[in-house]
Amino acid sequence: MAERVSIRASEKPIGKVFSDEYAFIIPNYQRPYSWGKEQAGQLLDDLIFSAFQPDGAKPYFLGSIVLIKDERDPAAEVIDGQQRLVTLTILLSVLREILPDRRETLTRLIYERGDDIIGTKDRFRVSLRQRDQEFFEKYIQRDGQLASLPIHAVLSDSQTRIRDNAILFKNRLTEELAEVRKYTKLAQYIAQYCYLVVVETSDQESAYRIFSVLNDRGLPLSITDILKAEVLGAITALRQQEQYTKKWEDLEESLGREPFEQLFSHIRMVYVKAKARQSILAEIREHIKPTSSPIRFIDETLEPYAEAYYIVRNSNFEAKRNAEEINRLLRWLNQIDNDDWVAPAIVAVKKWGGSDVDRLLHFIQRLERLAFTLYAIRANINERIERYARVLSSLEADVDPRLKESGLGRKPSEIKQVIELLSGDLYYEKCVRYVLLRLDEYLAKGEASYNYPILTIEHVLPQSPEADSEWAKTFDEKERQELTNKLGNLVLLSRRKNSAVQNRDFVYKKTNYFGVNGVSPFALTTQVLEHSRWTPDVVRKRQAELIEHCKEIWKLTE
Repeated sequence: MAERVSIRASEKPIGKVFSDEYAFIIPNYQRPYSWGKEQAGQLLDDLIFSAFQPDGAKPYFLGSIVLIKDERDPAAEVIDGQQRLVTLTILLSVLREILPDRRETLTRLIYERGDDIIGTKDRFRVSLRQRDQEFFEKYIQRDGQLASLPIHAVLSDSQTRIRDNAILFKNRLTEELAEVRKYTKLAQYIAQYCYLVVVETSDQESAYRIFSVLNDRGLPLSITDILKAEVLGAITALRQQEQYTKKWEDLEESLGREPFEQLFSHIRMVYVKAKARQSILAEIREHIKPTSSPIRFIDETLEPYAEAYYIVRNSNFEAKRNAEEINRLLRWLNQIDNDDWVAPAIVAVKKWGGSDVDRLLHFIQRLERLAFTLYAIRANINERIERYARVLSSLEADVDPRLKESGLGRKPSEIKQVIELLSGDLYYEKCVRYVLLRLDEYLAKGEASYNYPILTIEHVLPQSPEADSEWAKTFDEKERQELTNKLGNLVLLSRRKNSAVQNRDFVYKKTNYFGVNGVSPFALTTQVLEHSRWTPDVVRKRQAELIEHCKEIWKLTE
């Protein structure tokens, strides 16, 4: 008989995870540390947001780690969880530097002091791959070394990320908290209220099987699987249970498994109006309580929100009037790089879709302006959720979307930021494609279609013109620096970029690259083809005109 493999899983606070119970080892075959400043910054945002809640700190779930570990030995080979363990170590090291009075306590979370009585040696809680450990130990884990981090040295990618994340944490904490008591509170919160699910097995094969299950979306029980069992199980009458099982499964099939699961996170947001502090499942159970009245939950919450979600995500609202404009705006909203706007949209569709399409149109118009503004100024997830929570509260209070109290308005400072972004080197901004497509639709008076397999953004004046080219004669160096990446110098193409053509003169590019016989599928590009020369004055004039169009599209005068 095969030996039975032991698998243990438990939820533990970071203070217990970074303890003498574990000595985490990252095997050499694992990929290097890969969290960049975006992921590290998001973790810090989450921790600060959760630690300083006005009604007190709530537990924060950091995910799971999978270990190969013998019960009798603290040595633990990390199969999954390296990014969290390393990033937390970096954060604890930064807190140790800015909290000298708590240095000893924080040092204990970073490494274990040996004891010759019981025969243990000094060892770090986390040991990286051999090629990174010396750097990690020297600058992060050892006390007092952060100040000597090599700022300008050429490092490996993983060491660069370790250094950059340490600098990010130090800068963010000293700028945003700037008080010893707040640093202390954050350290306490991390140690006491942040949890990891620690999954341990002594067998490598089972460890990788667990890792695969946790990371394969198709295999584990989803939120909807668990809720389905709980909610339908709470319906005691067999015939009703069969009826509502079919209704549930029909909704899931019509949306698709993944969108159906995403719907529950949006429903949670509708009710809670705040960023999740626990798992989505736990918050649905706590705030919505679907099992207390399962039939009402399915009929009055799940079904209407599933229908609204389908309309919003597929842009297929139907009504005798306003439907075309509402769907046009929904199509644009679905191109925003986040879906935090979805919860207010589904509430509005559910609330007014069948009774007041004029009010719904006003709402969707202003929602798209707000969503674009937050997208353009790169508002982080906490800022977005706070804004949309206000919108949800106003919907609940039945506030007219045209009023200031609707939460759909934008601050003057935000509008100013958007105008500055549009006026600057837009080519390098995340929202550049969105802006160009919206402008193109505006110039085409709504008649444009964008079902192109390839869609690229091209400069008219090239970024690196040759010294003896027409471009160098027409634009001096100062003008090239000023205008090259501005909105007025950009066009859309339905073809791949061609490096052999990009630096050719304007007449050649106009005839052979931007269009055919003076026509392009994009109104924005056809506008350029109407010019016989491309000069600094032409670019500046076009820039000013396009900025005015943007102000009209997004009402940048509120």
